[in-house]
Amino acid sequence: MILFILRQNIAMSSHHIVREKQEPALYIQNLGNFNEEYLGQLLEWSPTLIVNEGNYEKVISLGLKVDVVINSSADAVFQENTRIVKGVDDNLHAVLNYLVTEKYPAVNIITADAKLMDLTAYLGDIDIVLFTETEKKYAIKSGFSVWKPKGSIFKIEIISYFETSNLKQEENGDFMVINDGFVTFNFTTAYLFISEVL
Repeated sequence: MILFILRQNIAMSSHHIVREKQEPALYIQNLGNFNEEYLGQLLEWSPTLIVNEGNYEKVISLGLKVDVVINSSADAVFQENTRIVKGVDDNLHAVLNYLVTEKYPAVNIITADAKLMDLTAYLGDIDIVLFTETEKKYAIKSGFSVWKPKGSIFKIEIISYFETSNLKQEENGDFMVINDGFVTFNFTTAYLFISEVL
C-alpha cells in the first residue's frame, strides 16, 4: 500500500526522480526562437508543461509531451492524457489562476512580451520567472542575494530606492557585477524587478 502511494506522488524523468509539483511548471506562451539549450535546462526535471493552442504543434514537433493546453478550441485534437483548461481571462492569467489553484509553488514562462509588473497580483501566491530570447526576468524581495561571476549584467526596473553590493551602474543603465561573488539587494518596496542577460 505504501509503495502504491509513493508511485502516485512521484514522476519519473529519464534521469531523475521528481516529486509532483516540486519543480516549477513551464508555460510556453511564445516559443519563437528561444534557445534550445535553455529550453532543455527548463525541461530537465520534467516539469508540468503547459502551452496555448497556438504553440501546441511546434512544441510537440520537438518531441515533447504536453500536460496541459490552455483555452483551446472545441474541435482541437491533442496527445493522449493532455488536460484542457479553460479560463475566462487571457491565456497568461488563465495559466496563473490554474497553477495557483493547483498549488504550484513556481512557474517558468517563455514569452515574447509579458511584463512582471502586470503580474504583481500573483507574486504572493507563486514565484514567476519570465524568459525571453535574451533575458531572464523575475521579482525579488529585499535581502535577496545571488552569486554571479564578474561582468554579469543585470537590468533593474527602478521603481524605488534600493541598495546593492558588488554592482556598478553602466552608462546605458545596466548594472554590472564588479567581482566574482554575491550580489545583495536591499530596498523598502515589496518587490524589485530584475532581469539577467542570457
